[in-house]
Amino acid sequence: MPRLSEVIAALENLWPAERAESWDAVGTVVGEPEQEVSRVLFAVDPVQEIVEEAVKLGADLLVTHHPLYLRGTTTVAASTFKGRVVHTLIKNDIALHVAHTNADTADPGVSDALAGALDLRVVRPLVPDPSDPEGRRGLGRVCELDHPLTVRELAARAAERLPATAQGIRAAGDPEALVRTVAVSGGSGDSLFDHVRAAGVDAFLTADLRHHPASEFIADRAHGAHSPLALLDAAHWATEWPWCELAATQLDEISDRRGWDLRVHVSRTVTDPWTAHAASNATSSSMGAPN
Repeated sequence: MPRLSEVIAALENLWPAERAESWDAVGTVVGEPEQEVSRVLFAVDPVQEIVEEAVKLGADLLVTHHPLYLRGTTTVAASTFKGRVVHTLIKNDIALHVAHTNADTADPGVSDALAGALDLRVVRPLVPDPSDPEGRRGLGRVCELDHPLTVRELAARAAERLPATAQGIRAAGDPEALVRTVAVSGGSGDSLFDHVRAAGVDAFLTADLRHHPASEFIADRAHGAHSPLALLDAAHWATEWPWCELAATQLDEISDRRGWDLRVHVSRTVTDPWTAHAASNATSSSMGAPN
């Protein structure tokens, strides 16, 4: 069995910490470098429910997309929910490693996995990484559909292919407009509107779209500015979960090459914070939302 330090070195090769945003907190949070690793669990969120799953699974390493401590802290007391996570991990000899914005911009990365889940063909990064001479790394992806879909059909595909959440998929724009090109970005994406406009795509699928930026973005079309025909807003967790499967496959391949015989798992526990959805009356929505 490999040591934790060996597995972490392989993960850092996939998602180098220096490629994370300056505000981010990535890397190993908990773990003894010399401990042996035989079982790994991938998940989006380092929350207590996921840690308990890792304990039950007998995992030696938990790899999450979201950081546990994105900002500084003065305590890891078990009376706090993050402190309880730390205590549970240490008591059960489970290491925690985080790959966040360094996984977002990787090749392949979070948005490649999102595009793959939706059967979209990746053309290029939405926001290219200037340090990549091949032009493959970067934030978000510009994609093509194998055949045009209406906005309604694309929303239905996303609802079918992405993990189910209470939110489902929201759409803004003409439901019957045809979509041939799509920009996607896992996680919060309304900071990328300028790049989406410049890409000249027909739609943008992301998460956490806020009222005012989305309203202004759609309204641009009424004033003759080029903008996508539609916005599709999925749950944050759902847009990033496909990366867990991609990352697990990557580690599986490394394990096979090196003879590690790791057992690699992906958590299917839904950690999206929203747990229920009450749809508005169907007559009030041009998308025909069910009662």
